[in-house]
Amino acid sequence: MIKSMTGYGKAVAETMQKKITIEIKSLNSKQLDLNTKLPWLYKEKEPEIRNMVSQKLDRGKIDFSIFIDSSEQELATVINKATVKNYYNQFKEIASDLDFKLDDQIFSVIMKLPDTLKTDKNEIPEEEWELVRGKIAESIQIIDQYRIEEGISIMTDIIKCIDKILSLLSQIGTFEEGRILKVREKLNAILTENVGNENIDKNRFEQELIYYIEKFDINEEKVRLKTHCDYFLETIKTDAPNGKLLNFICQEIGREINTIGSKANDASIQKLVVMMKDELEKIKEQTLNIL
Repeated sequence: MIKSMTGYGKAVAETMQKKITIEIKSLNSKQLDLNTKLPWLYKEKEPEIRNMVSQKLDRGKIDFSIFIDSSEQELATVINKATVKNYYNQFKEIASDLDFKLDDQIFSVIMKLPDTLKTDKNEIPEEEWELVRGKIAESIQIIDQYRIEEGISIMTDIIKCIDKILSLLSQIGTFEEGRILKVREKLNAILTENVGNENIDKNRFEQELIYYIEKFDINEEKVRLKTHCDYFLETIKTDAPNGKLLNFICQEIGREINTIGSKANDASIQKLVVMMKDELEKIKEQTLNIL
């Protein structure tokens, strides 16, 4: 069963002091392209979060975000007392050497100096992380289910396109016999006009006709096209990820359709080829979004 690379998942974890929202958005990409937007408090958990997401979602351009609505400050800024005292003692020593008196304004000068303030980062309580971790897993499950449902819709559309290609392929046989007859008549007309009917070597004519029939023969291409379409329908029902393989099969289908068109030498068959190409383009657009 195929999966789409498009999806959205959201889960919310709540504690007494915080509301923590987890969001995952996914679009199509050739490989896994995971971008995270995390509060400082959760930066240390980024490797574990990335591992959780990549193990389940495999491929796609994925944006993962955690938002915290909290009554607490995640980062607490405090005065670095040891540094302030050190600066003050140095100023006091200089003032004594220069014989002038320090006033209270010296503290405003000191507080502008480096490292007088420090930021203490709070740590995530273990019970909070376990709660959030569970919600991350829940959001991943939600987006995975979204991808499955989207994949079912894509598969339905693609199967219709493949069935249309097979239907158009079956119609080609209607025009094949007439196509060979037209080649015979055209060659005969050219020879009659140039050398006269009585001077035509019938055996040589039949040999040349066989050459042109072989040149315009599309039976092998029709068989291969049918085989590729059947393989596509078989592959689309296998477990994801199978998007890359389906894309490769599309390329093979396209080659056979193009060859049929180039060898057809018949307006009615070429019209069917154009219609098959149109259906194939729809399939290609859809396969770009398949995991």
